[in-house]
This record gives sequence, structure tokens and C-alpha cells, in this order.
Amino acid sequence: MSGSKRRRAGDGPPEIGNPRARYRYEVLEHFECGIALVGPEVKSLRAGQASLDEGFARLRGGELWLLGVHIAEYAAKGYVKHDPVRPRKLLLHRRELTALKKAVERKGLTIVPLRMYFGERGLVKVEIALARGKRLHDKRRSVKEREARRELRR
Repeated sequence: MSGSKRRRAGDGPPEIGNPRARYRYEVLEHFECGIALVGPEVKSLRAGQASLDEGFARLRGGELWLLGVHIAEYAAKGYVKHDPVRPRKLLLHRRELTALKKAVERKGLTIVPLRMYFGERGLVKVEIALARGKRLHDKRRSVKEREARRELRR
């Protein structure tokens, strides 16, 4: 799967990132939330078999849902199957959901996943962000800045 997969110093499970999100969107505010998964999905995440590239979040019926995220089927799953791109419920506090809802409705912002990782207690966490879409000239500026930083490092 595409997407950045980073191993931490503790050599634990990989962190699945979304490098395109920072290119496509101007990130305004971060939130950390849990996610409702089935067993084989967690095992696929531990193996680094996920992609957040096309992912986004939507509010439906007072709940936040993660859509467009691909978590590959686990090879040794046995009889339990899951749809790789099924909608997954994100778990946030009520006040955080209210703040997200207001920002999306009033300001026309988007909710995008930035990374998926395992927290301290071994639970899967998703870092989401309120973001505003960049215009073409903003994307070009981002590319120029990135290339300038690369040249300075050499």
C-alpha cells in the first residue's frame, strides 16, 4: 500500500502516515481519536498494511465516520472477513464532535486523517485535522519550499 510507514525506536508496529494531506490541505487544528475496528484490521495495521491517502472524515447522525481509508485484508484471517474500505467509526468526546461540526458547517473546512498509530496502551489511534484545501499556487509554493530545504541539507 502507498503512504508513509515509519518505524519508531522501540521497533513496535509502524505508524501509517498521510503525506499527501499536508500537500493538499492547510492544516488548522489537530485531534486525536480512537477508531472502531475488527480483529483482522488491527492485525493488518500491525503489519503496516494500510493507506490513508484517499481518506476523509464525515459527520453523520452525530457521529464521525472515517471513509476512503484502505486497510488490507489480513492473510491469515480464518473465517472472519472485512471490507478493506468500509466506513469506520471514529471515537471522540462530545465537545470535540460539536467543535468539529461547527467548524465544518460555518467555515467550510474538511476533516482529513494525518496518521494512524498505536498508542501507549496498544490501542489504534487516528490523528485527524481540520483543514482548508490549498489552491494551486499554494501547492507550488509548498513544493518550492520543500526543494529549497532539500538543497540546504546537501
